[in-house]
Amino acid sequence: MSRTSFALPEELHAYLLAVGTRPDSVRLALREATNALPNSGMQISVEQGEFMDLLLKLIGAKKCLEIGTFTGYSALVTAQALPDDGKVICCDVSDDYTKVGKPFWAEAGVAHKIDLRIAPAVETLDALLEGGHAGTFDFLFIDADKHNYDHYYERGLKLLKQGGLIGIDNTLWSGKVIDDEVQDPDTVALRALNAKIHADPRVQVSMIPIGDGLTLCRKN
Repeated sequence: MSRTSFALPEELHAYLLAVGTRPDSVRLALREATNALPNSGMQISVEQGEFMDLLLKLIGAKKCLEIGTFTGYSALVTAQALPDDGKVICCDVSDDYTKVGKPFWAEAGVAHKIDLRIAPAVETLDALLEGGHAGTFDFLFIDADKHNYDHYYERGLKLLKQGGLIGIDNTLWSGKVIDDEVQDPDTVALRALNAKIHADPRVQVSMIPIGDGLTLCRKN
């Protein structure tokens, strides 16, 4: 939930965007449309999107899963990074927000790569597991309701192929994860998951201070 990288000074962030990113016109137009919404801060930062684009191409991703789509910026980034026969299944509960992104997906020529499923994500993930999709996904991006992150992580590990990658957003949570006085359910859940992943032998982990914190987990 951050349109800029956490704790980066405004001037330095502007420089980073100017010389370190190349978002295309469709991505920028979708950001502009999202910025008009009162909760536009839920959109990932430009630099995080460009980083994820590069990651997806580096790992040769073809089959991806996204939990939490909002207005569709990360879905757009993901779909653009995939080959023409690639697919990203997007899980969200809001048709109102996701419909904002649909015209931009079409304008970018990637709508055919995006399979949007409006339903609680746990239901969609369980249906994928029951449908024989375990061990078949290259990449999973988690950016939804924080108190359910652990459920998404566990199901995601089952759906991910060996060597596949999970990206978990908001793991620095504006610094609240290190403030013991903050004990709301979302912060407590993120703290617990961060500690769990750090000790989890099933994955290799690296937490990146981009956006609001992005944890990368490679399935061993």
